[in-house]
Amino acid sequence: MGLEEYKPIIVMVVCQFIYSGVTLTGRAALLQDMSSRVFVLYRQSIAFFIIAPIAIFSRRGTKGCFMGWKTFGLISLLSFVGVTVNQNVYFEGLYLSSSSAASALANLVPAITFIMAYILGLEKVELRSTRSIAKIIGTICCVSGAAAMALLKGPKLLNTTMEFHNNNQTTKDTWFLGCLFLLGSSFCWSIWLILQVHVTACYPDHLSLTAWMCLIAAIQSGILTLIVEPNTNSWKLTSPLQLFCCFYAGLGSAVTFFAQAWCIARRGPLFSAMFNPLCTVIVTVFACVFVHEELYTGSLLGGLAVIVGLYVVLWGKAKDHEDIISEDQSSQLASDNNNNTISCIIDLGVPLLPDKSSIN
Repeated sequence: MGLEEYKPIIVMVVCQFIYSGVTLTGRAALLQDMSSRVFVLYRQSIAFFIIAPIAIFSRRGTKGCFMGWKTFGLISLLSFVGVTVNQNVYFEGLYLSSSSAASALANLVPAITFIMAYILGLEKVELRSTRSIAKIIGTICCVSGAAAMALLKGPKLLNTTMEFHNNNQTTKDTWFLGCLFLLGSSFCWSIWLILQVHVTACYPDHLSLTAWMCLIAAIQSGILTLIVEPNTNSWKLTSPLQLFCCFYAGLGSAVTFFAQAWCIARRGPLFSAMFNPLCTVIVTVFACVFVHEELYTGSLLGGLAVIVGLYVVLWGKAKDHEDIISEDQSSQLASDNNNNTISCIIDLGVPLLPDKSSIN
């Protein structure tokens, strides 16, 4: 296997490091009393200003997608659920719990998406099928791991005292609430994945769609911040660290979009999802070593259960994908055989010798 085959792997590993940096720097900014809503506003604004010029220049000389009021409404709904609500809830949960918990609970998305798709009739479950049983067991494992992280912290393993001692008691008192916020973020992300299928069907220009979502989400986050925090002093960046964290989060959103889109085009969405637990490992190690976050037995075991459940669900989805491909190939082969049979029947109906009248 040459270097070309390793490129998607290298790109996905780099993406996980970028995601880990966004989680860690975001928590660092929030621990400096920065509002999570202001952080989301600046992040989406910076991401828009990075993606918009690329989207404009990439469409130069080509016919762009038409956007009607229906499409604009769907994109606005997608931005509200998948970006505005999702990111605000996520960073609030990140502040109230920990970086490792936020990263681990993000692995619940495939399991929650499977449950929602089944309720909506988009996913079929056959109890006699191995892949369906695998998806059910993986979902139960993910949910159980998430519940263990939220409810069973257990004995402390590392960092008995935190560097941010002023926030130590607050983190203990609000751990469960933070996990609930993170669980709500995973639900929003799953809804976003389901809605995106309908939106991309109406507006297939993915780069332009991302730019629109960042812009609309920035406007929605600005309105939300004005309502919840009317004091404009909360909008000020009081330290270079906060400025760096906002810029890095916006840049990370833009870079990882291109990288993941490229990897999905080369290897498919399952290949991309398989690397998500790597982000959990990176965040946990860096948070314990550099930020001195507390690590509990329940959190560690729950995180491992979520990761195992994730891979079991992905295995079931991979088997579904293989069955779909085999069914398509079988139907294509049957269609070709029918065409050949019809052509043979037509050929047999033609006389082997020409009519004498045609010769004369």
